[in-house]
Amino acid sequence: MIKGAQCRAARALVGISTEKLAKLANVDAAVIQAFELKIARPSADIIRKLERALEYAGAVFLPEASDGVGVGVRLKFDSATARRLAILENEGGIVRPDRLAWP
Repeated sequence: MIKGAQCRAARALVGISTEKLAKLANVDAAVIQAFELKIARPSADIIRKLERALEYAGAVFLPEASDGVGVGVRLKFDSATARRLAILENEGGIVRPDRLAWP
């Protein structure tokens, strides 16, 4: 489950306002603001709605790793960027799928 700071960072990365996220997730904008500012923690259901809406908008949430690396967020890449990265990263090993999947 994402944290308020991840929500705020993901909004910034995908370039949407609190109001736009509120519409996408069907959540009150005041709830999002309180969550991001650590004033109040919404229910798990609301956090899941926010996470899904942000993922749909192009964010990828990174969980806390077992080696102590903290949580994070990054952007998904479009198909053209993913192909270019695959060429650059094709030095060995498996490349994670970074293609943006639109419904």
